[in-house]
Amino acid sequence: MEHPEMEWGGEYTLESSNLDCLLNIFPEDLEFHQILGDIDEKIKKNASSMEQCLKELQSEINETCSDELLQDTTECLQWLNKCSFSSVKPCSTPHGELIKFLQALQNLLKNEQNQEEIILHFLLDLSSQCGVLFPCTSSGSSFEFTSNISLHGIEDDSAMDVFCIWDDVRLHLRRFLVNQLQSHHETKIGTTQQQLQFKTQCLQQLLFLYPESEVIAKYQNMQNKLVSDLLQKCVLESNGETNLEKVVFGYESSIPTLYSMIKEDLYILGGLIEPSSTLKFINESYLDTITEEITILLEKLCEIQFEENALYSVSTSKSSKKQKGVAQGWASQESPREGRTFGLTINQLRCLSQLVKLFLMMEEKVEELASPCFSDNKNVQGVLKKAGGDLLIGESRTNGASMLPEQLLRVKESTILAFGWRNAFKDLSTSVAYCITTAVEDLSTKILQNEQKELSSSFSYVINLVNVQCIKQSWGVLNEKEQPKQILKFCSDILKELDTLLPLALACRDESLQEIRANFVEASCKVATAVLERLEERSKDVPSRAPLQNLYALLSTSVHVYQHFKMYHDLIKQKSRKPFFLVPLQRYQELISVLQFQVKHYCIRVCATSILQDAESHYWDDCKAFYEGERCSFSVQMWHYFCCALHHDLWTVLPPVLAQEILSEVLEESLAVLTCRYFQAQPSYKRTSQIRIDCTAILMTCENMLWSVCCSVQELLSPHQDENPCIYKIHKHCNDLLATAFILTAPVKDLYETFQNSFDDPIRSLLSEPPVRQPLNWLCGITEFSPSFLKTPSAKEMAAWGQLKLLLSQPYCNWNLLLETLLHHDCLLVKILLRSSKSESFRCGDQSTCLDEKNSNKPSLTEAIFTVLSFCALSPTSLGVVLENFMEKEKMWECLYNMSVSSCAESEPEVIRCLKWTLMNSVKGIVKQIISLMHSWEATENYGTYQHKQIIPESLLKTVPKEWNYTPREMKRKESGKCFTRLAAQAVSIVISKLPTVIACLPPPIKYFFFLSERKMPKTCVESKKAGLLVWILIVIICRIFEDGNTTELLIGTTLDRWSKEKLSLVRVCLESIMGKKKSSPKQVTQKIIWSIEQQRPNWIENQLLKARKLSIDCTVNAAEGGRSLEVEAIELELTEQKINMMVLDICHKPGGTEYLRQIYHIIQLNEEYLSEQLFYEEFSEENMVNIRPLNLTLRNKAQHPVFDPFQVHYWYCTHILEKSTIIDWKWDSSNLLPSYPGLNKMTLKTLLKHRWEMKEGEVLEEEEKEMLEHLKNLCLTTTPPSPEDKVEHRT
Repeated sequence: MEHPEMEWGGEYTLESSNLDCLLNIFPEDLEFHQILGDIDEKIKKNASSMEQCLKELQSEINETCSDELLQDTTECLQWLNKCSFSSVKPCSTPHGELIKFLQALQNLLKNEQNQEEIILHFLLDLSSQCGVLFPCTSSGSSFEFTSNISLHGIEDDSAMDVFCIWDDVRLHLRRFLVNQLQSHHETKIGTTQQQLQFKTQCLQQLLFLYPESEVIAKYQNMQNKLVSDLLQKCVLESNGETNLEKVVFGYESSIPTLYSMIKEDLYILGGLIEPSSTLKFINESYLDTITEEITILLEKLCEIQFEENALYSVSTSKSSKKQKGVAQGWASQESPREGRTFGLTINQLRCLSQLVKLFLMMEEKVEELASPCFSDNKNVQGVLKKAGGDLLIGESRTNGASMLPEQLLRVKESTILAFGWRNAFKDLSTSVAYCITTAVEDLSTKILQNEQKELSSSFSYVINLVNVQCIKQSWGVLNEKEQPKQILKFCSDILKELDTLLPLALACRDESLQEIRANFVEASCKVATAVLERLEERSKDVPSRAPLQNLYALLSTSVHVYQHFKMYHDLIKQKSRKPFFLVPLQRYQELISVLQFQVKHYCIRVCATSILQDAESHYWDDCKAFYEGERCSFSVQMWHYFCCALHHDLWTVLPPVLAQEILSEVLEESLAVLTCRYFQAQPSYKRTSQIRIDCTAILMTCENMLWSVCCSVQELLSPHQDENPCIYKIHKHCNDLLATAFILTAPVKDLYETFQNSFDDPIRSLLSEPPVRQPLNWLCGITEFSPSFLKTPSAKEMAAWGQLKLLLSQPYCNWNLLLETLLHHDCLLVKILLRSSKSESFRCGDQSTCLDEKNSNKPSLTEAIFTVLSFCALSPTSLGVVLENFMEKEKMWECLYNMSVSSCAESEPEVIRCLKWTLMNSVKGIVKQIISLMHSWEATENYGTYQHKQIIPESLLKTVPKEWNYTPREMKRKESGKCFTRLAAQAVSIVISKLPTVIACLPPPIKYFFFLSERKMPKTCVESKKAGLLVWILIVIICRIFEDGNTTELLIGTTLDRWSKEKLSLVRVCLESIMGKKKSSPKQVTQKIIWSIEQQRPNWIENQLLKARKLSIDCTVNAAEGGRSLEVEAIELELTEQKINMMVLDICHKPGGTEYLRQIYHIIQLNEEYLSEQLFYEEFSEENMVNIRPLNLTLRNKAQHPVFDPFQVHYWYCTHILEKSTIIDWKWDSSNLLPSYPGLNKMTLKTLLKHRWEMKEGEVLEEEEKEMLEHLKNLCLTTTPPSPEDKVEHRT
């Protein structure tokens, strides 16, 4: 039966929607409409294509089978359903011709070399073109025809010769294919995709020759041997003893290889056989083999350990039996009897635990891999998937009997993955359970004893710390802000041993292994209790015998141990659904609370009783000025020094969140003490200036510390009393301190003028209205000494340099704050980073492509910035603003308009390379579909064309029976030349039809950048790019990919032959003609292809291009307008933080997103001073930025912690606080400081006025000052009932 010729052009095109890029973004409404519309259109086209194919099939059936006529496509489907493909019309081929043909095949294979591949293609060609069916019976049944009984009822002996010769031919071919598979596994030539295609082709050809069961059985034996050989290499043969450590090391390297083999076979067999058969193959070929090998290994270990224990217990030595050195020999030995126990060393327990961990990881990965692998059906063409039929040949299908009822109702038994590796550990479970308790307790006891010896032998109580970053957390990942940075070394050693043995407890699923888990939990609880008691004991040594730094380490260690056992609890609970470690977790929570309180209480007590006790500085009645008014008090300077040292210690040891909490509480309570003391001060005239200097120094220290204790801009600028009580109190204390300094030290005239318009009762009038909440009011008092971090104080908008300082003051890399800083003030920081970064030169040859550079070079700063901003879908204008500014200053627009694929010269900017890679990745699906179209067309229209240089011998072609009507491929290839036009038209249609969907799936920042770039194009370019810059560049990139075969192969991982490259070149020429890039008149074939598309769908190409352009413009404009409207309407900060959080989550879930953010953060850290200097000029034009220099790109070693330098702190304090705070002649805005102060009330003003030096008896005042003071006294002496706030202030 001649197959109908498939029409690749026209309305009924077989297409599938390419939505590879859809997962990279969250589309808006317009994109969703386009994507859903594209899917709907493809469904309609596929339905139309199927309808047309059925009509053609109906017509051909009516012509072939004249006995019945099919009226419509429904009857055609019913006829196909009833047709039995297992029965074939008897062949009229003469027996002599058939024997002659098979003998020619046999002789050619025996006498000529390297003819197997030609013969295989030839046989497949005969089957597909002529409908010849070769028997696919099992290898043994064919030879049964030598007996007198014929399974097929053949009465003469002629059929026996036919089947014997055919068996000999296919046996030869089977050996060839099996050798190909075996040699391919050893060499592994080509890419992964090519290797998969080769194995798939070999298995398909084997299925053509033999039944599925026999092929799978043969392939299973091959894979069984590979798995056994791979695992047996892990077993060391050394005088009958097994080196378990080397075995585990071998398994560690072998398990990834086995996983890759399973992944390949799941992919290959998923398109050849049923899913249940595939799972059965995986079970029997891999999982059962692995279980068998590990069982043999553990049985050998049991025998060896039992004999060693027996020799140790018996006084007389006995000669040990001679053991075999390979794993197969162990299987024949008697397995250990149940119930017998023997000792295992700690090293053996570690090795067994590592083995269990490997199997747990492999089990999880294989289950995850097998679950979705059958959802995507693989396309297997023609007769290669299954070759049915028990007769030799047939010329046409007949409407035979339908399938039997039992065949229709056959229910296949479901198959699941069964990895029985746990059964191998059952014989060891009793011994492991017994030894694990002793091992854990002995190890912890030994480590605790060593810690006690080290502490006793040292002259000081300095304890050993280790970085938590050096400890690998294999079973869980903590949030960086909750993870301690340094802990005690002995606790780290103990937890490391518990982590090593944890897999033994996690392996428990049945009763045989529950004892191991129970003993591990019991031993771990004892260890946790012992460690907790040791930590409590060490905490009592502070501060009598040990320094305060030990308390930080103890607190950090307690948090780390708690987190570790919480992780154990969660992991084991997943397996058993029972709670564990509840008592240790509760006790550690209590210890953490106690230690945290102890740290805070000790620091505050030191400040109150020691640091802030300064009799000389605080002798306020002294008639002499303190150091002639040139410095602040010693206590204030030491308080600043103590806060800096505490900041360093907490940042170095504790978890970031806990460190910020403790520092903020100590700062707040110590500041409360200072505020109270200065509120009670009654300075003399000479000491008045000292009050002002001290208060200014305290406020500057608070301003410097606030950057570290605030986690967000909101906490710093708008703290809430309920959400951030500690930060809110710090602002309140600073406001109180500023008011105290102003009322105590301000001239009487300033106080008088402040209240001269409110002599009636200004205080009552102030109290009658709710006070205005202005926590940042105190900053107005130090604006002359410290640059304000508020860009606009009324709107409370953070300045650019303030945003950077807040980011770098955090104890960890805060992703949300980092992204907010990058997007702040139109991405000013990103613009500086791009302009200051050095462009890395690319060394590539003439044949190198962008993909080479992408694969061979590590991500640069430019690439990291580009990728992060392109992921910010909720801020679509950011990337466009940054790139527009950068390309404008660097004059790169011509490079963008003349973008190509293969150019990777040093002169090409890196930004262009990033854009190019993004666009190439977006059209990757189109390229794959075009290549798939080429292969499908070649397989259907020109199936069996030999890609090798050799051709079928003429002697073999002469023996082909004439009844088969076989036409050699060489002749048909010439006849099929007319189909190239339809192929090219179909490929061009795919590209044009996919453009709107590709643009819809592009990230919004990329589309917005091209929207801005289009405005910069010269008029000449605008005319030549009427479809839009983005559409034009996408088609140019597709053309360049088709032109450069190397780029195509690297992009899709498939090797193209010369024929495919020629067809791709034709498609490229057509696309260039459509875009008007070819100025010369197109060739006739090009005109014919474009004309055929336009004839079937008039104006379709133009409409698609306009649709793509409109989609890109509408989406970008709407996104930009939406972003602007949010700014204009001044959406609340909570919504902005929510958007930032959503973008950070999106970035971190993208491949490499976290590393990109971390790289940007580290480079900002290295260039903090330079970037702060550049951002400080944000108020001026960016052209006025001076001293643009290359960035320092050398990353720091994460394991190194900065050392506290007291001299550096002293120098900073002298230059930033002492010198500035001694300036007396600064101006305070009295009208803003007092009336806007929310805590101002009558009791406060009355008390502070009494503390002024003018109120003391014996002071000499001018008449004007006396009158003003008299008015103020009368104001304060007005009797009013005290308010609740008055009572609070009075108690203060």
